[in-house]
Parts: sequence; structure tokens; C-alpha cells
Amino acid sequence: MTAQYNEESRSWQQILLNRHMLICIFQGFSSGMPLYVLVQLIPAWLRTEGIDLATIGLFTIVTLPYTWKFLWAPFIDRFSLPFLGRRRGWALTSQCLLLICITQFGAFDPSQNLVAVIWLVFLTSLFSATQDIVLDAYRREMLTDDELGTGNSIFINAYRVSSLIPGSIGFVLADFLPWTTVFWVVGMFMSIGIITTLLIPEASDDEIAPRTIKEAVVNPFKEFFSRDGIKSALLILSFMFFYKLGDNMAVALQTPFFIDIGFTLTEIGTTAKFVILGSTIIGTLLGGLLMLRLSINRALWLFGFVQIISIFGYAALAKIGNNIYALSAAASLEYIGVGLGIVALTAFMAKQTSRRFTATQFALLTSLMAVPRTFANATTGFIVQAIGYFNFFLLCALVAVPGMLLLIVVAPWSETEDQT
Repeated sequence: MTAQYNEESRSWQQILLNRHMLICIFQGFSSGMPLYVLVQLIPAWLRTEGIDLATIGLFTIVTLPYTWKFLWAPFIDRFSLPFLGRRRGWALTSQCLLLICITQFGAFDPSQNLVAVIWLVFLTSLFSATQDIVLDAYRREMLTDDELGTGNSIFINAYRVSSLIPGSIGFVLADFLPWTTVFWVVGMFMSIGIITTLLIPEASDDEIAPRTIKEAVVNPFKEFFSRDGIKSALLILSFMFFYKLGDNMAVALQTPFFIDIGFTLTEIGTTAKFVILGSTIIGTLLGGLLMLRLSINRALWLFGFVQIISIFGYAALAKIGNNIYALSAAASLEYIGVGLGIVALTAFMAKQTSRRFTATQFALLTSLMAVPRTFANATTGFIVQAIGYFNFFLLCALVAVPGMLLLIVVAPWSETEDQT
């Protein structure tokens, strides 16, 4: 099932209406679910159980596997488990372990067993990052060249849709059911990924798999840093860290923020989460359409400015307080910016990836994309407690500026490169 690159162009119906797109839907859902458990459901659970903001922020340090997954990606590329093939074996293992971890959160009282909860968060992030490595590689090997844009767009939107489970259904259930039941209901949705993995064919081609540890570990990094020189590589990596840092800080503690200004979990689960999901999908689709006309460089510039402007919506909400219409407007603006930014940054990241080392280099770059989120989540609790929500959101807008300045070097406006 390894992608064969056909020179003949196909119609949009032939590209859209095939089983590859269906696989992208279910794999995107499975990939997104664990992350949204960690960044949406867990903070809400901890806050309602009386855990302070600073501790909730520090909690995200144990999600570092998302930022370090490139370290074991080469070994997943190199070695196969003794069942289901090189990609599906690792996918099934990580998905089963995720189901177990998520369903066990409710067995612990965070005020009494915080260490156990920390270990569960760490293991969930570890197995989730491993699943991401495998599914990213599977998708790249499955999709043909003319399916890449559509397939990745569908994957991203299914990834976002999965947020409805922990971030909406989970929130509403938590107002009526014990947390033990909530985590079991949410965790069982991982069965969607498990069933998908069991039904789909293997995508990897063992003939092009790395034959040695050196091929799997050294060559992908050597190629990336030698392609245009170390300085250029470091500038690209710095840009990827800073571009969405302000945005990530602004949404890092948004659920505790909504709770602190007076919204109930049901209001957050019904209004805020649906608005956030819809706005993110709108932003993602709009970004994809605009990039049919815009180069990657110009999209990064324009969408970056939208990201900065959108942060001021949350600053206004901090002043307005408990108003459902203000919440909807602020969340809509923020997440349209989030959707636009992720489309441009993902396109930029794909452009930096060599087809020869897709799995490991993709893991390296997506790991770096996760660093700002982890950094933001670990520090924002202390910042909010020190300066308050309004000043915090102004600071987030300021923090977004360095990423825009790096565009001058890594993606100048005047350079109209190919849009691939």
C-alpha cells in the first residue's frame, strides 16, 4: 500500500472519494484524542478538585515526550513488532496502552495521589507521542503526491473534531457523573483508532526501511543540518519555536480562565468548545483556500498578524467577565487565528522535510512545534497569578513578535517560492 506516484492528474472527486481519506479521518481522530484529554479535560478535573493554577501549569512538564519524540522515532522506523507490520504493530500497541491510561485517571484523587496522576499524565503523553510518530509515517507512506494536501487537511480537521469528546462531552458528563465514569467513557473512544488499525492494510515498504541504527538515527539529522548549513537550520528551528509561542501561551490555561471568570463546565462544554472547534475548522479550511493563491512565505506573514490580533479578544474577555456572547466572540477570533497559523506552519514544515527521511525529520519538526505549548503551559500559571489575566494576554501578544521578526530571514515576503 506504499504510495505510488502517478504522473496522470486526477479529478478532485477521485482524490477526495477514496479509502485513503476515510483512513485519514479515523487516524486523525485517534491522534487528537489523547492530546485533548491532557490539555482540556485534565486541567478542568484538577481545577475542580482544588488544585492551584501554578501546579496545573507545572503538570505539563511531564508531557515532554511530545517535544522529544524524535529521539525514539528512528527506532520505531528501524524495528518492527512481531505482528501487524512495521507501522500497524506500533500503532495498535500505543493505542491499547492509551485506552488503559485514560480510563485509569478517575481511579485517583489528585489531592491525595498527585504523584500517581503525574505518572499517568507522563505515560499518556509518551504513548500518544509514539502513536503520532507512527500515524504521521503511515499517512506519508499511504498518500500519493496528489493526495497529500487533501489528506493532511482531513487529518487535521478530524484531529480537531476529536476535541469534542474530552472537551465537550467529557465536560458535560462531569457536571452529572463522577470523574471515574467520565474518564472511562472518554477513554473508550480510543477503540476507534484500535479498530481502524486492525482493518487497514500495512503501508510501509520494508525495502526502503533503514537497515542499520546509523541509517535510522544519524542520516536524517545529518541531512537536515547540512542541507543549507547549520546556521540556516538553527534559524528555521528557532522560527518554529517562536512563531506560535504567544498563541500557545494565550490558550494554555483557557479552561481554568473560563472557570475563574464564572462560566460553568456545561457552558464551557457546550458553548465554548463548540465555538472553538467550529472556528478552528473554519480557520483551517480558510487557510487552505487562501494558500491556493498565497505562497507559503506570505501566508506565514499574513496569518501571523491575525494570530497576534486574535489574542486581544481574550484580553477583552478578561475585562468583560461572565458574558456568553463575549466568550463566543473571543474564542471564535482566537481559534480562527489558531487554524490559520497551523495551516501555514504545517506547510512550511512539510517544505523542510526530505522525502528520504520523512518519519524522523517529521518527528523532529513536530516535536519542536510542541515545545512552545509545553513551555507555555508550565509557566503561564505563575505569570497569571503574578499579573492577572488581562495583563497576561497583553504579554502573550508581545511574545508573538519575535517569531514574526524571524520571518524576515527564514521566509521573506518578497520571496515567492513554490507553494508545495
